[in-house]
Amino acid sequence: MDIKTLTDEVEHISRVYASRFEINRDDTWFLLKLQEEVGELTQAHLMRTGQARTKGMTAQEIDEAFRSEAADVLAHTLLLAQHHGIDLEAEIERKWLVWRDASPRPSDVLPHEQ
Repeated sequence: MDIKTLTDEVEHISRVYASRFEINRDDTWFLLKLQEEVGELTQAHLMRTGQARTKGMTAQEIDEAFRSEAADVLAHTLLLAQHHGIDLEAEIERKWLVWRDASPRPSDVLPHEQ
C-alpha cells in the first residue's frame, strides 16, 4: 500500500471515529493526539526495557503494545500532515532522500569503520 492510500484509509477511520464520539478534529487535536500516541509509545518502550512497571503484562503483550503504539504514531503523523496539506512523500524526498547519494550504504562501509 502506498502512503497516499494508507493516509486516505486512516483519515476515513479517524473521521468516522471523531463523528461517532463528537470529537472536533482541529489543529490542536491533531497535534495533541500525535503527542499522546508518542507518549504511549514511550511508555511501551520503557516497559520493554525494564525502565517502567509492566502492569502485569507479559513480554509478548508488551512487544505487541510497542508495535501497536508505533503504528498509532505513524497513523497520527499521516493525519497531522494531511490536515495541514503536507505532502509527506515530497518532504521525505526533500529532507531525507536527498542524502541517499551522499551517504555510504552499509555495503560500502569497511568493517573497521563500523
